[in-house]
Formats: sequence, C-alpha cells, structure tokens
Amino acid sequence: MSELILSIAAARALHLAAQGLLQPRRRKAVADDVLAAIRRMGVLQIDTISVVARSPYLVLWSRLGDYPPAWLDDALGKGKLFEYWAHEACFIPREDYGLYRHRMLDPSAMGWKYSATWMRERAGEVAALLAHIRSNGPVRASDFERSDGKAGAKAQGWWDWKPEKRSLEVLFTSGALMIARRHNFQRVYDLAERVLPEWDDAHMPALSDVQRTFALRAVRALGLARAGWIPDYHRTRRPHVDPAQLAEEGLLLRARVAGWDDPVYIHPDHLDLARQAAAGALTPTLTTILSPFDPVVWDRRRALELFGFDYRLECYTPAPKRRYGYFTLPLLRRGALVGRVDAKAHRRAGEFELKAVLFEAGVRTSDALLRDVAGAVQRCARWHGCPRIRLVRTEPADVQVRLAALLGAHVVTTAVADAA
Repeated sequence: MSELILSIAAARALHLAAQGLLQPRRRKAVADDVLAAIRRMGVLQIDTISVVARSPYLVLWSRLGDYPPAWLDDALGKGKLFEYWAHEACFIPREDYGLYRHRMLDPSAMGWKYSATWMRERAGEVAALLAHIRSNGPVRASDFERSDGKAGAKAQGWWDWKPEKRSLEVLFTSGALMIARRHNFQRVYDLAERVLPEWDDAHMPALSDVQRTFALRAVRALGLARAGWIPDYHRTRRPHVDPAQLAEEGLLLRARVAGWDDPVYIHPDHLDLARQAAAGALTPTLTTILSPFDPVVWDRRRALELFGFDYRLECYTPAPKRRYGYFTLPLLRRGALVGRVDAKAHRRAGEFELKAVLFEAGVRTSDALLRDVAGAVQRCARWHGCPRIRLVRTEPADVQVRLAALLGAHVVTTAVADAA
C-alpha cells in the first residue's frame, strides 16, 4: 500500500476520532460506556483539583456528555479498573494489570513515587501497617492521626505527608497494596491479593513484549503519532521501541503529514479512519471543554505540533505570573483548539463562573463559533448542577457582550471585575 499523505487538518481529525472526540454522541451514555472510553484511551489520568469536576470525570464528560460521575467510582469499586502509575497516576482497565507489574517489581526506578530509604528505615512501621490492613481491612490515609507535630497542616507533597500516608504510597507503588475503591475521592488501600486475587506473577509478560505493547497502544490511542510522541503516553523508559521496526514487521503503518519531514505511524485498527481522513471525509463537529489532563493536551509538545496550541497549566505558577488563570480548560471546537476557559463551579450557589474566556490569537470569533462555545459551556455548567452562568472577562474584550447573550449569563462590569 502506498503511504497515505494527510493534511494537518486530516491529522487532527484522525487523532480526535481515535480519542472519541470527533463528533457529538448520538445516544445517551450508559454505565458501560465509561469503561469503553477508558479502554479507548488506554488510561485515564487522575488529578484531585476540584474547582470544576475533578479531571477524570471531566475527561469522560468531554466524550460521553452528561453522565453520573458515580459510574466511574462504581467501575473502580467493582474491580473493572485499577489504579497505578501509567502516564501519571491513572485509572487503568483491570485486564492490563500485567503490563504494569514490571514497574511494581522495580519500584526504585519510579523516582519520587517510591523511597527505598523510607522502606529500609521504617521497616517496622511499614510491616505493622501491612499487618493492620491484613487484620482489620482496607484503610484511608485519613484514618490515621498525625503524630509528627503537623496536625492541621495541608500536605503539599511527599515531604509533607504523614508517615502512614508515605508508607501507604510506597506500598502502593511496590504493588503490595492496591486501591480497592475511593471514598469522597480519597484512596482506600487494601492488600493486592484481596483486590486482585486471581493474579499470579507467572502470567507476567516479558518486559520486551510489554514495551512493544505500550508503543502499539500509544499509537492506537493517538490515532497517529510521530516517533517522539510515543514514549510519553505511558511514560516508558529508555531504550524506547522503534516504531519504524514495528512498521517493518507490519504492526504499524507509515504515513506522512504535509509539511512534516518525519513520518507518522498509524495502527492498523485505524486504517479505514486514516483513509477517510486523507480523503477529507472525516469531519470534526464536536465542540467541548477539555480537562488540562486530557490525553489531547497532556503532552505540551504534541499539542503544539498538532494543534498549534501552546498550553501550560498554571495552577502551580504564582498568581502574579499567570497569563491565563489558575485552572484553564482548553476549548475544542470542530477540530481546532480555539481558546481556554478559566472556570469555577460554585455548586452550592448553583453558579458556573467564567473568570475568563480567552480565544487564541488569530481565531475568528464569528457568531457560529461563539454559539458553539456557548453551547459547550452551558452543557458543562448544567452537568455541574449550575443553572446560572457568570461571565467576568473575555479576550478579545469585544466579544463579551455577544458571548454573554448566547450564554444567558450575568456579565460582571469592568468596575466590579477590577474590584474583585
């Protein structure tokens, strides 16, 4: 077969189709769609920031539309998913446990996520904690009171965790403990043999096979991939699998994107989609809001190369140095990343606050685009249980009145906004 040549727009369409973000859903989501969406992505990254819905719930909403977030909790509690370090901390389909077992057996290679020193110096405490769980059942970190003189302190990282939390996390990284479920989004830790009783390390695939599988799955999840994009998806270590070799073996297809010097790789499962994309027959029509930890944008370099979208999450940036806002959400509109929204859901008040709606330079803010964006914001606000929308600021400023009218939003005047 001759190499397919795709335009950049076709490449974006193929990527979005693979991610389940090409077109709006035609039917209402059911519980099984949660697991299907995660299998399609391969992994679902976890983050705890909750100014809007926590990231894993929002990533699913972007693909499924309105659905009860409890469906994700239920999938974990019923053992259809497990948690581990993939791209980062992720929900992963249960059947993929063996792919990550090598990481558990070599936890010292996991960087800050594991401390051999802690395990050695606190061996007695760690053993006592395991015995407690074995005898008394699953635990949360909050079940243990601080005993290090920092009661009431809010943990900012590993160094601020109370001793029991550190021990739980190193035991989790080493695979001795797994997450049985979450309670109010707090991890509930239990013995791995109770959470996954059927597992036997005799079933563990060879590491070389695991690395090849990760490469193939990354390409399939991405729709198409430059060689440099592949390792980031599952955060695999060197030496990386060469996709050119996989193509030589017929496990991947080689294609070209107009204007790029290097080849891209496509999984054979997406051959028909790729042909449609190359023929201009794959049309993105979905407009939605994305999580900062959505696979479409979690790799900054890929988002820039594929969409021309320079995205940085600024929640870890000091407030005076932020350009866009604390937790900006990318705006996907019909195959393009056209802007970002700095939003906050005031659930008790029933208000969805748009601190800023910021369109990319060069984006033509037509009435059609604003209607699409307004519709996505309204759907997101409704899903959050917020019937009212409050619009504080837009860039460019001259679209604020038009966008507010389409949203049915309360507009904050300049004076009020400045005072806030």
